[in-house]
Amino acid sequence: MSTATDLPEHQAAATDTRALRRMQFGWYINDWANAAFSATVLTVFLGPYLTSVAKNAADAAGDVHPLGLTIRAGSFFPYTVSLSVLVSVAVMLVTGTVADRTGRHKELMCGFAYVGALATLGMFFLGGDHYLLGGGLLIVANIAYAVSVALSYAFLPGLAAPDERDAVSSKGWAYGYAGGGLLLIANLALFEKADSLGLSSGTAVRICLASAGLWWALFTLVPLFRLPSRAGVAPERAATDPAATDRATTDRPTAGSLRELGQTLRGMRQYPLTLLFLAAFLCYNDGIQTVVSQASLYGSEELGMSQTSLVAAVLLVQIVAIGGALLLGRIARRYGAKRTVLGSLVGWVITLALGYLMPGHQPAWFFALAAMIGLVLGGSQALSRSLFSHLIPAGKEAEYFSVYKVSDRGTSWMGPLVFGLAYQLTGSYRLAIISLLVFFVIGFVVLMKVPVRRAIEAVGNPVPERL
Repeated sequence: MSTATDLPEHQAAATDTRALRRMQFGWYINDWANAAFSATVLTVFLGPYLTSVAKNAADAAGDVHPLGLTIRAGSFFPYTVSLSVLVSVAVMLVTGTVADRTGRHKELMCGFAYVGALATLGMFFLGGDHYLLGGGLLIVANIAYAVSVALSYAFLPGLAAPDERDAVSSKGWAYGYAGGGLLLIANLALFEKADSLGLSSGTAVRICLASAGLWWALFTLVPLFRLPSRAGVAPERAATDPAATDRATTDRPTAGSLRELGQTLRGMRQYPLTLLFLAAFLCYNDGIQTVVSQASLYGSEELGMSQTSLVAAVLLVQIVAIGGALLLGRIARRYGAKRTVLGSLVGWVITLALGYLMPGHQPAWFFALAAMIGLVLGGSQALSRSLFSHLIPAGKEAEYFSVYKVSDRGTSWMGPLVFGLAYQLTGSYRLAIISLLVFFVIGFVVLMKVPVRRAIEAVGNPVPERL
């Protein structure tokens, strides 16, 4: 009798486990899909290529004049990244509020992903002196990327128990670096064989840019079919309380989203410790993202690296970052996420100092620097994401992660602005890169002051065993 009674329970547990694994895989593949834009477009090809297009349009003084402004052609790319992020802040906040109020996280996430993918595909037509076209496509693609990724982060609390989030988040980042790295291998092969294929280097770059859009669009089909519509709802809650999703889609209409957004932003003041962590993250991660997004520009313009060396170095970052994300995830399991992130920030300071001192035209040294970046890159970001997921009040995942996403892969703005201004004022990319040290130092100091356990308790979430 007891065996017959127990059997359905085991079957139900197995079904729940399979459903959870299916959703986790869909979430991992979302990182696999959008990492192509981050790696191929933002990190490798678009910076140097758009800069060369801007230089084609520059006057005798080396300046371009978008919207009547006068800026150095070499500063156009970082300035455009900053502008795209400033616009994306408003779009992310409103969209995050709409998602939490309607429960349409997946539909909005995938919709923005396809807008970004189409804009990236459009970069195939970028050439000559049409730098404004490149800037416009970058702004659209980066805004769409930022919103889509912010919404994807909101799924994390519903995909893993508190003690499992570091591992799940780290695995997601590892998938992202694997996907981005795989496409980079293909793009490197194409770029190297451009002559034998009858392609100019510019055409090869444009094909590589467009390939990221195609990759992004194709693999976004997996999360589209595997993730639930609403984020932040654990599978067991969805099974036992189907009305939870219904309430999300009917009791909180889209029409009130702007009003509710204002209430959410004001409500964040109730959780000052969450805001303190957010301030630390926005600071140090802006430094991280600026190093990543401007590394190819620094390598080509200051260190004299060839396009082939740049692609190979970023590919090395992608490969090392897979192991780095998983390694730091295991370290966090023993020492806690906060201590592990603090240690990674020390590694970033050392890496940045070595980058400033690095001699030019030395690919071996550049590759060593790339390996150091990869080692600390994935883990510091993955653990920050999982740590923040504990500090969010239930039901506010998309809204809070929209604020968090102000500084994440490809969406930092303070760092690129400082980097661009430093180059604008000094004409030196070395001084521009070393100016980013301030972000890591301030971020480290502020993060040290965050009592994570008290912050989690303050928002009413269960506290993981190890922090």
